[in-house]
Amino acid sequence: MGKCMIVGCGGVASVAVHKCCQNSGIFEEILIASRTKSKCDDLKRRLEGTTATKIKTAQVDADKVDELTALMKEFKPDVVLNLALPYQDLTIMDACLKTGAHYVDTANYEPKDTAKFEYKYQWAYREKFEKAGLCAVLGSGFDPGVTGVFAAYAQKHIFDEIHTIDILDCNGGDHGYPFATNFNPEINIREVSANGSYWENGRWIETKPMEIKREYDFAGVGKKEMYLLHHEEIESLALNIKGVRRIRFFMTFGESYLRHLKCLENVGMTSIEPIEFEGKKIVPLQFLKAVLPNPADLGARTVGKTNIGCIFQGVKDGRPKSYYLYNICDHQECYKEVGSQAVSYTTGVPAMIGAMMVLNGKWNRPGVWNVEQFDPDPFMEELNRQGLPWIEDFHPVPVD
Repeated sequence: MGKCMIVGCGGVASVAVHKCCQNSGIFEEILIASRTKSKCDDLKRRLEGTTATKIKTAQVDADKVDELTALMKEFKPDVVLNLALPYQDLTIMDACLKTGAHYVDTANYEPKDTAKFEYKYQWAYREKFEKAGLCAVLGSGFDPGVTGVFAAYAQKHIFDEIHTIDILDCNGGDHGYPFATNFNPEINIREVSANGSYWENGRWIETKPMEIKREYDFAGVGKKEMYLLHHEEIESLALNIKGVRRIRFFMTFGESYLRHLKCLENVGMTSIEPIEFEGKKIVPLQFLKAVLPNPADLGARTVGKTNIGCIFQGVKDGRPKSYYLYNICDHQECYKEVGSQAVSYTTGVPAMIGAMMVLNGKWNRPGVWNVEQFDPDPFMEELNRQGLPWIEDFHPVPVD
């Protein structure tokens, strides 16, 4: 049905490439492009002969619009799936505009020198994509991504009005390391060490990092402590879910993780301010990333499950209603299927589905859109088909 260029070759990209190759009727040809071409070539070698999808590889610096543009002009993708770093969203969007390719990503733009991520930078591209007749789908991972689709589904089928949304992200996996991150360490640590915030009654309420803690009993995992964080889908859901009064995001963290993180913060290793070291400027957090275990290598040793979903409260036919939509994913089952742990799997599968929705025309209209602005039904159907089945609970225990 079409050609997809995938930018990036980390853990999430590996999952997305595997899943594209499982859906060769949609993804006739893919190009895997990364700064390190050898990683792309290794992935190609593992998959060739197992799929009808034609696989190409290339080296590209996603910070450089001219390199991206040249590669896109040569390959002529119908859609570009951005699985690189959030700092590179805008250069990839610029290259898509120059070459006439649709765009899909999993995380909103984040300036390198500021630990602040918000959609305004990408929403500013709306008119450009509309005029070019191109579609940009923002945040097609799990959170953001599936969580937004869950909200759109609940709004369409379950409620007349949704009043509160609590997004719960639980990783009950154990990789055996004293300290490691389940996705890109630089992005993960910036996210966790930043101030938290939630949206209530039309305004943002800011909290200190890890200030608000709750315990929740997660199906398939058990009781876990979770902490309120700022998370990007809150910003778009506040605009796109009618009548919503409060949106919060919680993520679980183990005691060992938090103890190590606090120690690293105390000695300055999580800083994004460059320092002088032996005549060179280095960013402490980027150095820390280099010495931590690679998230893409955690799959073989990670056991346990994830549970990610949304608890909605609102009204239907004038009566109060609660509804919980979630997915449980097993780390070892993911590794058996695609050689990855569940955190990469739960992001890589929805990323592929987002690109699929654009290629098959079910989510394809000019402009820049968040996932909850499209019809959730075809995406929800694909979640069940592609390895992320969803579970409904019509009597959930609320967070508070």
